[in-house]
Amino acid sequence: MRELLKPMVMPILKQASRAYVAGDDLDQALDLAKRMQGAGLSSTLCYWNDGTEEPELVANEYLRILSASKEKGLDVALAMKLPALWEQQKQVDRVVEKARELDLPVIFDSHDPHKSDDILACLDKTGPQGMGWAIPGRWHRSLEDAERAIELGVRVRVVKGQWPDPTDPDLDMREGYLRVIKRLAGRASFVGVATHDAPLAAAAMEILAKAGTPFEQEFVFPLPIEPALEEGKRYAAKARVYLPYGSAWLPYSLKRAINNPIMLYWLARDALLGRTYKVPEEVVA
Repeated sequence: MRELLKPMVMPILKQASRAYVAGDDLDQALDLAKRMQGAGLSSTLCYWNDGTEEPELVANEYLRILSASKEKGLDVALAMKLPALWEQQKQVDRVVEKARELDLPVIFDSHDPHKSDDILACLDKTGPQGMGWAIPGRWHRSLEDAERAIELGVRVRVVKGQWPDPTDPDLDMREGYLRVIKRLAGRASFVGVATHDAPLAAAAMEILAKAGTPFEQEFVFPLPIEPALEEGKRYAAKARVYLPYGSAWLPYSLKRAINNPIMLYWLARDALLGRTYKVPEEVVA
């Protein structure tokens, strides 16, 4: 189905990307991060490579994100993709050393379940300072992973997850999400409530607030954030927007748009009407 729709969808995505994606290069992503910060929103920047680059080149791009963000005075976290570094600890260490020098956090993105053990091995070696890890709610192993994150002392970004559990693909993502939140509550060093689902965000933040666990909201550009953001105001929660850039963004967006028709509708509508992504009004925490 995806291949059949690709000739129709890709032109729409390319046109809409001028208004919606963080950009093909770092300068465009930094410009959007600056606009977000002007509205009271922090950012998480991630370079999405095309899968063919040597790990040293990807690590160099991560270093550019860190240095340029600090130079521009931006409140930025780096999202690091371990497979893009070919699981090379040497490249991870280069990036983490620079991030600690600049006092900017590094969060490992989640991938398919079997990659989690590689991420854990890296976190064991780097130590907890400034480090974090995205844990999906839709895997059975996620509760065990949450325990390991607590033991390691790293921050956790809780997401619904892109990849299903291979042993239970129909596991309810919302229920799984809250199970992870409950496991972290009162025990984790810091939690990112990463969801655009306003009722789910509200339930997660209530659990964390009652347990006294520090948290922030996290969102993925360019999906609408206002309903969930409104829920966070009750807790004066800080909010952060994940800004991907690079050549791999459009193929990923194609997959998401085909699997989520409402997203394709938004993109097509805005491309035809010439609308641009609107940074939310200033957030008052």
